Amino acid sequence: MKSKKITRETIAHMDVVERNFPQFQVGDAIEVSQRVIEGEKERLQAFEGDVIAMSNNGISSTFTVRRIGANGISVEKIFPYYSPVVESIKLLRKGDVRRAKLYYMRHRIGKAARVKELVLSKTGKKQNASV
Repeated sequence: MKSKKITRETIAHMDVVERNFPQFQVGDAIEVSQRVIEGEKERLQAFEGDVIAMSNNGISSTFTVRRIGANGISVEKIFPYYSPVVESIKLLRKGDVRRAKLYYMRHRIGKAARVKELVLSKTGKKQNASV
């Protein structure tokens, strides 16, 4: 007998619409533009930082961006990937990391808190541009 109920996996992938964001991964530096509504006005606010974590769970996929704010205080934001609040994502730099989660960056200060940049050859840049 067939099940007439919706499975958990089906619910996780319901209403997933393709977002035209660039491919990014943990360690990359990105700029996220999000809609902010203040009273009756709406504006875009940019948040620039390094991606320290990603969670791929269908419609509830998220990514965490960390930046160093004023006076050396770090700020982390968790963005839902499929939220209409996230207007656009711009890839600034590719990072060269060996971990899936960069939570150890929270304990680093100054120059040690930087992610090493991935340097691509000319052929690698051409392949990235075509994708």
